[in-house]
Amino acid sequence: MSQSLHHAILGVGGVGGLMGACLARSGASVTLVVRRDSLAQYPEQLQLESAFGNFSVPVSRAAEVPPADVLWLTVKATQLEPALHALTRPESVGAIVPLLNGIDHIPLLRSRYGADKLIAATIGVESERVAPGHIIYRSPFARLSVSSRGQALLGPTVAQLQQMGFDCRFVDDEPTLMWSKLVFLAPLALTSTAGDLTTGQITSDPAWRRQLEACVRETGAVAKAEGASVDVDAVLALMMKMPGNMRSSMQKDVAQGKPPELDAIAGPILRGAHRHGIDVPVTRSLVAAVEQKSGISASLSC
Repeated sequence: MSQSLHHAILGVGGVGGLMGACLARSGASVTLVVRRDSLAQYPEQLQLESAFGNFSVPVSRAAEVPPADVLWLTVKATQLEPALHALTRPESVGAIVPLLNGIDHIPLLRSRYGADKLIAATIGVESERVAPGHIIYRSPFARLSVSSRGQALLGPTVAQLQQMGFDCRFVDDEPTLMWSKLVFLAPLALTSTAGDLTTGQITSDPAWRRQLEACVRETGAVAKAEGASVDVDAVLALMMKMPGNMRSSMQKDVAQGKPPELDAIAGPILRGAHRHGIDVPVTRSLVAAVEQKSGISASLSC
């Protein structure tokens, strides 16, 4: 049962805090891995404001990843390498489940820690840490997709999250699992950041909506060439139903002067397009606009 599993959370931002709070609320043992210089002051409880309810739950805290059945890796892609320094004993972790944006972290982690230890997964949610230990989950959905190879270990945990309100599924095909999120995430992240617009502003403006749709179709073409099966029309239909006040994490990062996850989110599209000879002019234009707005060149290799 999920209550018997020990979960560690490496990266207690919006996603990690949401996962930690919900797992602890379900009765699981949860340890948050935080920076050593923040450990003494870090709250002993996670506070969550969400569609699942507002509650606080006690959690353990540590500066290094403790022995655990499951390590949920929930850092920003830009923070992955330094965060992994906290995983000093990977042999003491049963499984690593990364919920990072993008795709390239999967082969990196698999090569470093072994194919048997890694369980590919994605999450779609708008969740934000407003203070240490205080998480606000803003979106009306939380979609967790996990590779079917993790079903034996994570089945009871996923069932608990579903009872709380998560939309969960196990997916057999890893390219489809990973690209399904990217076909949805990348166009929204790039258009919202390039224009500094909410989802509603994008979908109600004909010019921005055309760019969004073109980017979805370009990303979908690359996904198909990479072996994924993604219905771009279904993705577009879902986008049109999204709440109008949502903002992407990339957009928030740029607004706060933080480096955006441009390489993680757009890099796989541009590099895949180059490999397969696919033209992605709208995606390239949006990437250039985000680079200019953020004042940072991602130097995306193609």
